[in-house]
Amino acid sequence: MTLRSNSKLCLGALFAALAMLFYVGAAAADGPRHAIAMHGEPLYPEDFTHFAYANPDAPKGGAITYGAAGSFDSLNPFIVRGTSALGLREHVFESLLARGYDEPFSLYGLLAETVEVPDDRSWVAFTLNPEARFSDGMPVTLDDVVFSLETLRDKGRPNYKTYYSKVERIERIGERTIKLHFTPDGDREIPMILGLMPIIPKHVYEKRDFGAANFETPVGSGPYMVERTVPGRRIVYRRDPAYWGRDLPVNAGHYNIDIVTYEYFRDTNSSFEAFKTGVYHARPEDDPGRWATNYDFPALRDGRVRKETFQTGLPSGMYALVFNTRRPVFADRRVREALIELFNFEWANRNLYFGSYVRTQSFFDNSELGSAGRAADTRERELLSLYPAAVTEEIMAHGWQAPRGDATGQDRAARARAIALLKEAGYELRNGVMTNVKSGRPLRFEILVATPPEERLALTYTRMASRIGLSIAVRNVDPSQYQERRNNYDYDMIFNSWFSSLSPGNEQSFYWGSAAADMPGTRNYMGAKEPAVDAMIEAMLAARTREDFAAAVRAMDRVLLSGAYMIPLFHQPEQWVALWRKVKLPEKTSLYGYRSSTWWIEEN
Repeated sequence: MTLRSNSKLCLGALFAALAMLFYVGAAAADGPRHAIAMHGEPLYPEDFTHFAYANPDAPKGGAITYGAAGSFDSLNPFIVRGTSALGLREHVFESLLARGYDEPFSLYGLLAETVEVPDDRSWVAFTLNPEARFSDGMPVTLDDVVFSLETLRDKGRPNYKTYYSKVERIERIGERTIKLHFTPDGDREIPMILGLMPIIPKHVYEKRDFGAANFETPVGSGPYMVERTVPGRRIVYRRDPAYWGRDLPVNAGHYNIDIVTYEYFRDTNSSFEAFKTGVYHARPEDDPGRWATNYDFPALRDGRVRKETFQTGLPSGMYALVFNTRRPVFADRRVREALIELFNFEWANRNLYFGSYVRTQSFFDNSELGSAGRAADTRERELLSLYPAAVTEEIMAHGWQAPRGDATGQDRAARARAIALLKEAGYELRNGVMTNVKSGRPLRFEILVATPPEERLALTYTRMASRIGLSIAVRNVDPSQYQERRNNYDYDMIFNSWFSSLSPGNEQSFYWGSAAADMPGTRNYMGAKEPAVDAMIEAMLAARTREDFAAAVRAMDRVLLSGAYMIPLFHQPEQWVALWRKVKLPEKTSLYGYRSSTWWIEEN
């Protein structure tokens, strides 16, 4: 071999090495940072002092009571068994990072003072804040992080198993840094999900039966401790005067109130009467009739109570009557489409809700993520090209359009469309009863409800459907029985609400994914098993730009709406809250609406 050829080989090796170094550098992380965003950059810089929607000068002290519905039989919010008390996750248990609510999805240092991810997000590294402590004074360590991940994954709710099983390898770096390596499935959200993982103290919970629903006092690192409980009726939190994180920027102006109580009521009427007399001090309202006509009592008239409305930048979410497609009666999509036709929103809104609601036509209405009123763009069509039958032509062209009802109630056109669909599905009217032609069985099912408002709407719908010979029963059960039956999909139809954020992610698999359909305790209440939904969720999680992400979410929206899994109902155009005078709020509202953790008390 000549000297010249050797030189060429050496130069080639040098260029290859340089190229490899460039590749590694390009894929490597930027180094530890104070925050991480799902797409783009976090809104707040490293030297920020507080979130804009919090008042860092808010006074500390006072007490507030919130009203709660139903009851509780557990102080463990991480398991399927039992119904846990409200406030535990927010007040007692912290995560490695804290969410900023002025942007779609960014996380800032909390228990972890820094976070580091590479460009491909194949791993994430958290460095713990050396000051982090649990309420019993013990430091938060890497052992606690590993214990939390493994315990929640193996014994916690199904969504924890879904998320945390993506951690393939755990690497400890020194005493304060942990590096979590992920399975190679392209899920770019998983570092964010791990940042929001609640951290529980190993030295406490390794001695307990974590899967038991009981009243053992919880121990966390959060700003509050559980002071006392009255099982099923009341839980009281006291602000920890030694809370380790009180001076962090993410906490400035938060957790200002010394005593926070959740008082439970069996029904909405008793709850409202209690609010009127000052038993509790903040009441989010979702009943437009009550909001419009019932807030006329002495405390409101003399100024001790006020009504507040808040605009948000959030998608509408989905409140719906859900078909359990695991049941044979709802196996045929044409049957479900017929039942959707029968809901007359215009009549219900005028006669039941004072015209206060807006019809929901997308899982992400009022945002760039919703498909309503827009044609599928090129990105969406590319994503859906492998699933040509998953989206109807109409929904591909302009999104789902809710049937337009007649406000007078004489909705003959909708009934005619429903009868035609049922005829295609093998039904006919016999002696005024909608009957399956082959089996001779009536089209009959049950709506399971747990609250008076749901019962009223369900009964209204049954009257609408009875006009074409449908027999629908409404069964009202107590909240604990309702929760049990819902967890095990033991119903024909139920009401449900799905919250929507500006950055939907892994939870969508828990809501709609095929793997969740037969797993107890998920929120796939309709039993959807649609490959196109699974593929759109994967595309959403793998998206690197906001444009690709939005296209994947809209495509998923179109698939879900094409499946006719539920009767989309309605949503409030704004948030309604009634407050007693002593409750004070910051001037600025977050992108997600009001944040009760930023409120404070001023006694007269």
